[in-house]
Amino acid sequence: MDEPFGALDAMSRDNLNVELNKIWLATKKTVILITHSIPEAVFLSQRVAVMSARPGRILEVVDVPFAPMRDLELLGDAVFGDVCSHIRRFFKQAA
Repeated sequence: MDEPFGALDAMSRDNLNVELNKIWLATKKTVILITHSIPEAVFLSQRVAVMSARPGRILEVVDVPFAPMRDLELLGDAVFGDVCSHIRRFFKQAA
């Protein structure tokens, strides 16, 4: 999936992220999601591959430490913020 919710408003995007999580829980299909949204990547993923700019290379694979069933309350969790901050540091280093 390449930026599937990129053109949506924040509330619709959040709701569809919850729905996608439910679909994944029901089907257990492998999904590769491309997004520029760090919180979206952390919310939807079991692992996040952080990539460099051109040429695109994987800099690190970050394991996401949350149970597979997720709801929007997770976005306010301190550990969620820590994981997002850890990933964001890669982009600050590259600038």
